[in-house]
Amino acid sequence: MAKSGFSPKSNGKYSENGNGHGHDSDGRDHEGNGAAHEHAINVNVHGETELDAQLRDEEFLNRFELNFPEVDREVIMTAVRNILFAVGEDPDREGLLATPKRVAGAYAELLSGYRMDPAEVINNAVFDVEYDDMVIVRDIEYFSLCEHHMLPFMGHAHVAYIPGERVIGLSKIPRIVDMFSRRLQVQERLTRQIAEFIETVLGAKGVAVMMDGVHMCSMMRGVGKLHSGMSTSAFLGAFKTDRTLRQEFMAHVQRAGGDKSMM
Repeated sequence: MAKSGFSPKSNGKYSENGNGHGHDSDGRDHEGNGAAHEHAINVNVHGETELDAQLRDEEFLNRFELNFPEVDREVIMTAVRNILFAVGEDPDREGLLATPKRVAGAYAELLSGYRMDPAEVINNAVFDVEYDDMVIVRDIEYFSLCEHHMLPFMGHAHVAYIPGERVIGLSKIPRIVDMFSRRLQVQERLTRQIAEFIETVLGAKGVAVMMDGVHMCSMMRGVGKLHSGMSTSAFLGAFKTDRTLRQEFMAHVQRAGGDKSMM
């Protein structure tokens, strides 16, 4: 969790994908100097690291809704067949014969975030390193399902954090975004869950998440507005208390083109 009394540096140093010092899952920095982060992993008698055990703790899994049962495809297939009957279609015609099975498979994939193993998502790519400036990963594409109409919404996520004692591999932040977006969601909760997960796992001094999205439920039906979009943000720790730090984060997002989901 964020440490009290933290006063972030304002020297403009930061690490971001594309043109800064990023952190890959192999622990090397992006300048290619081969300097690996110090990384000590404690392994128990079952071959599970201490971090793995924490990520698989029942209380942790319940908090982040990561312990759902497997998808019951047979129930979905029956429901889809009934929907086809209800809208006046013939589920036995050639084009629809395999539709229930396809839909069941699609939902298993689109809602897989409930069943992901966070230990496998992180894959021990958490490193002890002395670095206390902003780390940014921008323009992460995401796709989710609105929980109100079960229609897609999609866009880009921008994530930043101020490390405590640890940093995370660059590729893991997009995987975390996927873990929470592949669910029935609302964009506001999605944004907050990503921020809280990163803060909890890394003990970050601050986390900022901004998400832009376009929602099919307002484009294909209802109000029918094709060019409207939604932006949400979550600021924790230092980002919540330090306005200058928030402004720096927003400046990096805007400089990168930020609102790409509206294009």
